[in-house]
Amino acid sequence: MPNVGVGSLLLIVFVALLIFGPKKLPELGRAAGNTLREFKHATKGLADDDDEVKKEKETR
Repeated sequence: MPNVGVGSLLLIVFVALLIFGPKKLPELGRAAGNTLREFKHATKGLADDDDEVKKEKETR
């Protein structure tokens, strides 16, 4: 993945402001944060399940 510089980030933020407007951006940020949090929680649960299965196999 190519490196994203400061200029590129500023351009992305400017375009996002033009498209969504300043009132919608905080809502979009919260929604993205909640989505990432739920995904992290779900994948952690899957990893924990895998650990339990490995422990069961080792005890047999």
